[in-house]
Amino acid sequence: MFSSEQTLGGVVLFSKLFVPKEDIPAKLYIALSVSSFVLLFAVWYGLTATGIVPPLFLPPPAEIVTTAVDLFTEFGLVQDIWASVARVSAGFVVAAIIGVPLGILMGSLKVFEALVEPMLGFFRYMPASAFIPLFILWLGIGEIEKVAVIFFGTFFQLTLMVMDVTKNVPKDLIDTSYTLGVGKRDVFRRVILPASMPGIIDTLRITFGWAWTYLVVAEIVAASSGLGYMIMQSQRFLKTANIIVGILVIGVIGIIIDIFFKWLYARLFPWMGKGGMQ
Repeated sequence: MFSSEQTLGGVVLFSKLFVPKEDIPAKLYIALSVSSFVLLFAVWYGLTATGIVPPLFLPPPAEIVTTAVDLFTEFGLVQDIWASVARVSAGFVVAAIIGVPLGILMGSLKVFEALVEPMLGFFRYMPASAFIPLFILWLGIGEIEKVAVIFFGTFFQLTLMVMDVTKNVPKDLIDTSYTLGVGKRDVFRRVILPASMPGIIDTLRITFGWAWTYLVVAEIVAASSGLGYMIMQSQRFLKTANIIVGILVIGVIGIIIDIFFKWLYARLFPWMGKGGMQ
């Protein structure tokens, strides 16, 4: 039997679950996160065990585990992972090195916004895959071409998102800094950049995920390694289990990257109180 205090506590906790922006206990947060994967696995197992979906289209979980072990131990999946991580990281880092400062300037100075934003808005709607023939013509079929595809797919969105983050810095904050003696040059370093950094870190987290979505496209042409290359090769021979393993590996890498950025955000900006856990 539950005591009246326990019952009341449960009712209060349940009511807090649906209050906007209200934190919940860390254990409950983790349990809910894990349960979503358990539910996905249960649906997957049910579809394959009952034969609703043929194994050719969706192999059972046990076959995926066996295939993953074989790929890691016998077919060099680790080397494919490192090749893909290197390409995605290179394209993303170059995009961030150029895009973050440019986005800050565009969000702070109207002259930069007027000069650059229309062009970036024009290019960001163009699919990166459509530029592969041009990248091959201009850059060849080496690693630079693959990095360029990832850069092109990431740079424009990243820059515009950083611009929007910088625009949200209150003008009153900047005016107050002028009153306190901060010069026009120093206002970038001492006011705009610190105020924008939480949003910039969040933008990097989101756009790093976008960079991974261009991996398969980047590794279509003249690749001899990488997760995208492995997935495309498996498609040719209808090795569905290999394809799913490659997709799951990319998903796991994405979760690790996401956790890292959230940890970095919490360490750098603890006063923001972001995360949803008590």
